[in-house]
Amino acid sequence: MTKITAEHLARGAFIYVRQSTSDQVLHNHESRRRQYGLADRARALGWADVEVIDDDLGRSGSGIARPGFEKLLAAICEGRVGAVVSIEASRLARNGRDWHTLLEFCGLVGTLIVDEDGVYDPRHPNDRLLLGMKGTMSEMELSLFRQRSLEALKQKARRGELFLTVAIGYLKTSHDRIEKDPDRRVQEAIMLAFGKFAELQTVRQVHLWMRQERLPLPATEYGPEGRKIVWKLPVYNTLRHLLTNPIYAGAYAFGRTGSRITIEAGRKRIVRGFRKDRTAWEVLIPDHHEGYISWAEFERNQQLISDNANGKSFMSRGSVRRGEALLAGLLRCGHCGRKLHVAYSGENGSSGRYHCRGGHLNHGTDWCISFGGMRIDRAVGAEVIERLQPLGVEAAIGAMQARRAETEEKRRQLDLAIEQARFETARARRQYDAVDPDNRLVAGELEHRWNERLLAVRALEDERDALAAHSPPALTDAERERLLALGADVEQAWHSATASPATRKRIIRTLIEEIVVRVEDDALELMIRWAGGDHTPLRVKKNRAGQHRWTTSADVVELVTALARQLPDKAIAAVLNRAGKPTGRGNGWTRSRVCWLRNHRGIAPYREGERGERGEVTLEEAAGVLKVSEATVRRLINEKILPATQHCKGAPWVIRGDDLHDALVKQTADTRRQRHPPSVDRRQNTLAL
Repeated sequence: MTKITAEHLARGAFIYVRQSTSDQVLHNHESRRRQYGLADRARALGWADVEVIDDDLGRSGSGIARPGFEKLLAAICEGRVGAVVSIEASRLARNGRDWHTLLEFCGLVGTLIVDEDGVYDPRHPNDRLLLGMKGTMSEMELSLFRQRSLEALKQKARRGELFLTVAIGYLKTSHDRIEKDPDRRVQEAIMLAFGKFAELQTVRQVHLWMRQERLPLPATEYGPEGRKIVWKLPVYNTLRHLLTNPIYAGAYAFGRTGSRITIEAGRKRIVRGFRKDRTAWEVLIPDHHEGYISWAEFERNQQLISDNANGKSFMSRGSVRRGEALLAGLLRCGHCGRKLHVAYSGENGSSGRYHCRGGHLNHGTDWCISFGGMRIDRAVGAEVIERLQPLGVEAAIGAMQARRAETEEKRRQLDLAIEQARFETARARRQYDAVDPDNRLVAGELEHRWNERLLAVRALEDERDALAAHSPPALTDAERERLLALGADVEQAWHSATASPATRKRIIRTLIEEIVVRVEDDALELMIRWAGGDHTPLRVKKNRAGQHRWTTSADVVELVTALARQLPDKAIAAVLNRAGKPTGRGNGWTRSRVCWLRNHRGIAPYREGERGERGEVTLEEAAGVLKVSEATVRRLINEKILPATQHCKGAPWVIRGDDLHDALVKQTADTRRQRHPPSVDRRQNTLAL
């Protein structure tokens, strides 16, 4: 008795076509032809309405989302499917969930399942048992195939012979080995990227420099002719991949990335490409092949890239950022272990302050420690200068060589690009010469290509000429001597106006790994951990509350206190300016600034008549009492005859009124008055000093 009834034939037959990967779709054509050929078999079995579902070509059947399979289930539930036709159970599903869901729906609505072996009705117990076993075997088969394939790949990887792709700068040779690309331009471009990273120390700065100088990097493209090299201006991810790939350090690595499986809307979702920690790599073989850098340099680069990750780890130092604070990213709180942050204030953000606020942000507690950055920056800078002093001359010579090398690097890259462009031009010319001139359809296109190659050569030559015209001139003897002098005196070079904060930060980070700081009473206790492993304790005095670098000096405050008993604020400002006494910020004095200082320090203002109450007279008043000129009174003071005090040069003299009645002072004044009678000339005026 046939299982196909008129009810089944009244509905449609659905042909489900699937191949697991895109590679199978591109190369396994016979399997796809067999599956499409099932439509003829469905018609032979009596179905007139045949529909093919091929939305899942290139999709695995192991449980991921398949729109074609979902479309098939929807049609079954709507009662439009009389039979589901497939080559075998593995085409319909490779996991138990999808397979048993399909059987359940087919059994409910009476849909048949047809494969190359026969016709099955899921409503019959025997057919249901057989279909269940086929689905289980299909799922088991997939697991076995995958396990065998992965173990074979891992076994080959353990020998360092598995190369699914080859990084740019290398070529795959016989016997499953790789070697450097013989193209010198490719080699030197990769070496340039590593060299600039050693100099600039951040991936972003290397990226910006290469984009600014318009220096391209090689990239791989695959086309009908296979793998070929193209030159493009680098993007950030390209440079990061180049600098973090251990293949360029001569090491073979396998299993650097992994995949994660999540459940979304009841379906398995595989996300690939997650980077693993180096300890989780499955294979790592150092000294596997010739590298562009050493393994030690590669590890230093990885540590530097990890330290530059701002905000990704509380242990990372972060990259060199803008700001005057030299120790940003290096300080760690000795009380709670958290990393210290920097806050800037003042005009143009020139005043930096270090603080630990981890507890405040995470737990709502008070800030741990906080202190100004000027003193600690100066103290640590002095320690760095002390260790750099013996290497100063070598650094100066290295700076001169680096100036020449930077221009030579770009010129070298242009020379290699011109050499390759000329080769492309010569090949285009040979192709043009080889074609029949009468065949204008081909000859015209080849001539156009030849002209394009010639224009590319001319553009590169013009760029090289422009570089030569604008290249920095060689150092003169005077500049060389000055640079060597700065190298001999590292402290002068450190405090030079041309030394930017970013330069000082890079020098400090090269020498110092971390600084642990504790606040003890009125001092900062530092423990400097140097790059070589040594530790140096350092104690830095901490500013008391209200003290900062703009504080007015104590001698100026004392002088204002004394002058306030003699003069009003405007006169005090004039005296301070004549005496060369600046404010805390280095400005001149005005009436309002003197008034602010008095109010801040609690100094009472001058009150009219105050001197008279104390029995003090001015120079002019003393001259009136003695009936002599002010110059004579000044000479009496200089000769120590008349006692008087002056707080600073330009300040008024303080003379006690009682001293004017002294017998010696009166006698000397009378003698001076008789010795120098006033002129009888009415046109002569008295000079008031």
